[in-house]
Amino acid sequence: MNQTVNYIKELTAIASPTGFTREISDYLVRTLEELGYQPVRTAKGGVNVTIKGQNDDQHRYVTAHVDTLGAIVRAVKPDGRLKMDRIGGYPWNMIEGENCTVHVASTGKTVSGTILIHQTSCHVYKDAGTAERTQDNMEVRLDEKVTNEKETRALGIEVGDFISFDPRTVVTDTGFIKSRHLDDKVSAAILINLLKVYKEEGIELPVTTHFAFSVFEEVGHGANSSIPSQVVEYLAVDMGAMGDDQQTDEYTVSICVKDASGPYHYGFRQHLVALAKDQDIPFKLDIYPFYGSDASAAMSAGAEVKHALLGAGIESSHSYERTHIDSVVATERMVDAYLKSALVD
Repeated sequence: MNQTVNYIKELTAIASPTGFTREISDYLVRTLEELGYQPVRTAKGGVNVTIKGQNDDQHRYVTAHVDTLGAIVRAVKPDGRLKMDRIGGYPWNMIEGENCTVHVASTGKTVSGTILIHQTSCHVYKDAGTAERTQDNMEVRLDEKVTNEKETRALGIEVGDFISFDPRTVVTDTGFIKSRHLDDKVSAAILINLLKVYKEEGIELPVTTHFAFSVFEEVGHGANSSIPSQVVEYLAVDMGAMGDDQQTDEYTVSICVKDASGPYHYGFRQHLVALAKDQDIPFKLDIYPFYGSDASAAMSAGAEVKHALLGAGIESSHSYERTHIDSVVATERMVDAYLKSALVD
């Protein structure tokens, strides 16, 4: 599990807002090649690895996504600060006070900054605490000596430059992992570590399995243009959502029964439950009311597959997130148990 945590740290350290994922794709290709695989980079930028199994007539497709929430420069304001447009779904207050990096396309350089509401100073603005956070008043304060639009543009910054949020990854002595972008880099780390173990131990899977690291999940279309015709089962390894009326916690694997797209395949879900019970893997069943996954996107795209979703329990999703090593362990054990099992009846 130490290796999985190391992969989480490495993945969260790489900026990868949706649409700006070349560096993390390079990391995946390099890491998987070092493990002895031959990864394939898709035209969309995703990275896929296939392990041939005993049953090569019907296949499995397992995804985790490495794209994250982020922003993009919408405009350079008269005072030299930046107006943003969001990448992915989150309310503005989820990123207020966050340090960030502007990736300047024209120079290849970066400029650091902080995301704030315009009327931040409570000594000046009466509504500093009560003003609604919107695109019109949220802005990037650059760590450069700029006071007007001309000076900011002189840095090379232009509309369309990507903005990533600093992850602030911390692993505590009590086993908690705190970071932005645990959705879904925890799952990506789990898949990489399982691939490492399978290669080192010469494990043959019962079913040919495609491991797909997608780069467009946060905007809804994921890896679904790359599903081979032999695939009959599609497992999205993502995150379990926590909150009021939720059973998901930070210490078990969460198996989703329904999200905003509708219910997941009942037989597939029951297959996972039976595996968890048989192998004494702690789990929770749950509904994620405002959620979609690569698997649900596949269904919307018309894929003729059984689909399921599971993941580690993530507290404060799409904000400064947290999980516990217990949940990571349970999720990795659950994915491993599934990959070593027979096809769903």
